[in-house]
Amino acid sequence: MMWLMLDIFLCVLVPVTLDAEFKRREDLFLKNLGLSSKPDPVSPPSVPPILWKIFKERMGNPSQKKKHNLCYVDEFKIPGNIIRVLPDHGKFILPQTSTKQPTLCLEKRLFFNMSVMGNAEKVTMGRLEVRFSHNTYHGNVFDLRLYRILQMSLKGMGSHKLNRKLLMAQSFRLLHKSLYFNLTEICQIWMDPLHNVGLVLEIYTRNDASRTTNALESCRDIQTFLYTSLLVVSLDSQQCRSPRKKRSYVKLPFTASNICRKRRLYVEFRDVGWQKWVIAPRGYLANYCFGECPFPLTELLNGTNHAILQTLIHSIDSEDIPLPCCVPIKMSPISMLFYDNCDNVVLRHYENMAVDECGCR
Repeated sequence: MMWLMLDIFLCVLVPVTLDAEFKRREDLFLKNLGLSSKPDPVSPPSVPPILWKIFKERMGNPSQKKKHNLCYVDEFKIPGNIIRVLPDHGKFILPQTSTKQPTLCLEKRLFFNMSVMGNAEKVTMGRLEVRFSHNTYHGNVFDLRLYRILQMSLKGMGSHKLNRKLLMAQSFRLLHKSLYFNLTEICQIWMDPLHNVGLVLEIYTRNDASRTTNALESCRDIQTFLYTSLLVVSLDSQQCRSPRKKRSYVKLPFTASNICRKRRLYVEFRDVGWQKWVIAPRGYLANYCFGECPFPLTELLNGTNHAILQTLIHSIDSEDIPLPCCVPIKMSPISMLFYDNCDNVVLRHYENMAVDECGCR
C-alpha cells in the first residue's frame, strides 16, 4: 500500500499526460483503503468528539504511538481498527391523536446503512446514541421504548402492523443530552442486509406529566430536537496480523548519496486532491527507499543472505543477474479520519504506511 501512495504522489509531479495512469493508481490505492471510489462529500456531518479524542491520542504523541495497540480501542476496551458513526436514515411516523394516557410524543423509524462495511470486518461494538440537542429546565419524565423490526409491513400499513420485538424500555428526564444503548448483537445480525430492516423508537409522556405541565407542550421538547446515530466498531483481522519477527539490523554509519537508505518524503493530501474527504491528518511523513546495493554487500546495508549471494553472482554475470533492490525493511502504521462514499465519518487504522528503515533485498 505504501508504494501505491508513493506512486500517486510522484505522478502529481509529472506532466498532465499521465492523468489516466494517475487515476488508475489512485483507484487501486482507494480500493486498498476499502473505498469504491474517491469520496466527494456533499453535506458531511461534523466529526463526533469521541472520534477526535481517539484520533488525537493515537497520532498526537509520536513517542507513545508505538506503545499503542492500533487494533484495540482503549476507550471501549474492545478489539477494533475501524470506527464509523452512521447517521439515521429513518423517518418520523405521525402519531395518531389520542386522549389516552400516556401520550405518545414521538414515533420514529430508525435505519442505519451497514452495507458500507466490508465482508472481512467483524463487529465488536454497536452503540446507539439518542441525543437531545435542547434541554428543558423542567426535567419532565418520559418513557422510551426501542423495538427491533423483524419484518417489514406492507406499503401503506401503519407501524402497529409491524412484526417487531421489544429490545429495551426505560424512563429518563430531558435534563440529559444523550442516551446510549448497546446494539452490538443487533449490528452483528445486520451484517446480513436481509436482516437489517431497522428499529422503531417510541417516546411517551408519563401519566403524571399533566400535573406539572401540558402533555403536548412536553412533547414539543422531544419532537423538535431529537438526533440519533449509531457508532460501530469493527475489526478487520487482515489488517491486524501479528508482525513477523525481524532480524536485528545495523544502521549505516555513512550517508553516501548513492547508497541505499531512507529518503524523506512528506505526503500532503492536498497535493493529491484528497483534502475534501480526508479530515485528518492533513499529511504525514511517508518517506521512501532509494539508492544502490553495491558489491560487496555487507550487513551494514541490512542485506539478507540471499541479497549478499545475489551481489556475488552479479559480480560474475552482471548482464543476466541484477543487483538487489533498495526496499523498506521496517514500516509503521498511521490512523486516518475521513468521510467514506456515503458521507459517514470513519476512523481507520492502516498498516505499512510510513518507511522507517531501508535495506537491500
